[in-house]
Amino acid sequence: MLFMVIEHFKNRDAGAVYQRYHERGRMIPEGLKYVDSWVEPDYSRCFQLMEGDDRRLFQQWTANWDDLVDFEIVPVVTSKEAADKCPSL
Repeated sequence: MLFMVIEHFKNRDAGAVYQRYHERGRMIPEGLKYVDSWVEPDYSRCFQLMEGDDRRLFQQWTANWDDLVDFEIVPVVTSKEAADKCPSL
C-alpha cells in the first residue's frame, strides 16, 4: 500500500530535520519503505511517498521526529489504479 506523508516542519526549521537525518538516517522501521520525496522551495513542507502494509509502523517512525515535524499520512493509489477502479467509468 502507498502512503503520501506530508511533513510540516515545525517553525519552518528544515535545518534541524536535515541535521538529524544526517546523524541518524531516516530511522524507518522494517516493513516501511521510502520511495521518494519532494520539498517545497520555502522548506515548509516535505512530501514523501512511502510503501508498507502495516499503518501502525508509521507511529513508530514518526515518534522519532515528532519534536521537529507534524505529520499527515494519507493512503494513496496511483492514477492508473484509480482510473482502473473508478466506479463511474
